Amino acid sequence: MGEAGIDAATLDLLSVIRRSGPPYTLTTREIAQRTLVTAGAISQRVARAEAEGLVRRAPGTTGRRAVEVSLTAEGHALIERSVDAVLGREASLVSDLSAQERDSLIGLLEKLTTDVRRRIRDVES
Repeated sequence: MGEAGIDAATLDLLSVIRRSGPPYTLTTREIAQRTLVTAGAISQRVARAEAEGLVRRAPGTTGRRAVEVSLTAEGHALIERSVDAVLGREASLVSDLSAQERDSLIGLLEKLTTDVRRRIRDVES
């Protein structure tokens, strides 16, 4: 991710918020669920991104412990620049696979993601 000017953890954080759509805000709990990363790791990522001016935190509206994380204009611009670089790399990684092989890969990755989500829920409960 170096050529995009962003480390993998920050890319993951910013991209999940971006995919949420306007107003580009999620709670830390939603981020943890969507990224398959523990709440503690999300807290560290958010703190680092906030220090870099890429996100801002605010008290959530769903409970006193909830924290909402929003993209700043700088964070939004960075993730937009990064998307093209990342998508280009991902496309080149699977370019030698047939359509059937890509479909198989998608199915296997979905299965793996489901299993990882289940394991994280088990650890956190």
